[in-house]
Amino acid sequence: MDEHLKRQYEELLCSYSREKREDHLYAAQQLSKWMMEQRIPPEEIISMHAAAVKKMLPDVPPAVVDMFDLLIEIMIGYGIAYKEHESLIDRQRELEYEIEVAVGMQQTLLPRSTPQLPGTEIGAVSMAANKMSGDYYNFVDHGEGKVGIALSDIIGKGIPAALCMSMIKYAMDVLVHNPPGPAEVLRNLNAVVERNVDPSMFITMVYGVYDSKNHTFRYATAGHEPGLLYRAEDGTFHDLKSRGLVLGVSRDTTYQEFQVQLKPGDAIILFSDGVTECRIDGQFLGRKRFKEIILKYLDKPAQEAVESIYQHIYELAKYKLKDDQTILLIRPKPVSDG
Repeated sequence: MDEHLKRQYEELLCSYSREKREDHLYAAQQLSKWMMEQRIPPEEIISMHAAAVKKMLPDVPPAVVDMFDLLIEIMIGYGIAYKEHESLIDRQRELEYEIEVAVGMQQTLLPRSTPQLPGTEIGAVSMAANKMSGDYYNFVDHGEGKVGIALSDIIGKGIPAALCMSMIKYAMDVLVHNPPGPAEVLRNLNAVVERNVDPSMFITMVYGVYDSKNHTFRYATAGHEPGLLYRAEDGTFHDLKSRGLVLGVSRDTTYQEFQVQLKPGDAIILFSDGVTECRIDGQFLGRKRFKEIILKYLDKPAQEAVESIYQHIYELAKYKLKDDQTILLIRPKPVSDG
């Protein structure tokens, strides 16, 4: 240990033994902080204290000296445990930093805004239960007033889910140059996932193309929670047909396409299973209660509607999410809006 530190400690101990003042205690606190910053082991501090006491009191009883020796031995074990603890804290800080970086990267994978299509409204909200989300959505410009709409749920959390998300995103980007139909998009993505994702991870997905000229929605699904079709004419909901194996299980999987026609006032609502499986008073929200909540806000603009729907569910869940939640709403604009 540094000789200057030893002399400084001896002087402080000697001064305090003669006259106990507040400034001595303050100096001891500052010295303690400095020694912690320098990561001086506790057994060295005890040894320094024992040496200072012996120097100040040459006639200190041998029994007291033995007590100091025993305390030093105890502190050696404590010091080893303390170093391991500090090492774990350092590693935790590193992991937290890496997670923050991953969260930032994940946010760049999501669309910054919804597409602007003539005569069409699109709203989107996606909230993570924890720092990192397993939900992913994307919009792909198919040209001629058509937009591809993707929503996927990665069965898994944390950094592995974020890596899967980035893979799905960049695989979809390749498809933009020659956009195929929804079934072909899922077939191509399934091949990518099957080759590159661990077998323990699965990805559900719905991919559809909305045509703003004739307001049709052509789509295919891969094990994803069935979306909802709202018919304004009679105020009823209908489940969108949903067939197809989750991505990544079998390379040769094919997917079936479906199409629905929308009229003014109709709406398509796509969502992840974290919405209907949200716990409300110990029970799942369920599709029935979800429909009731949707009806409360369908008179709002699309983006306001999905945000209000999410907020309503969040409040019912007492501001605690067990799973990620994503809600997308697509509909023709009311005739009065042009």
